[in-house]
Amino acid sequence: SEVMIHQPLGGAQGQSTDVQIHANRLIRTREKLNEILSERTKQPIEVIEKDTDRDFFMTAEEAKDYGIIDKVITSRK
Repeated sequence: SEVMIHQPLGGAQGQSTDVQIHANRLIRTREKLNEILSERTKQPIEVIEKDTDRDFFMTAEEAKDYGIIDKVITSRK
């Protein structure tokens, strides 16, 4: 399995002020999500910001080391 993290994605159309409102909201959402990821994974906020700037893929073991998951399940017993 793989895990991917990235910044929020959205789209807007309309008047420039409406587009700006949506862009500002996405920025606030990105900042909040980065804070949550940093708190939960214990990764420095700078690492989270860099890693979520674009799609960031991790193997299951890498995700465990990163702090995204608690453990890797290898069988369905």
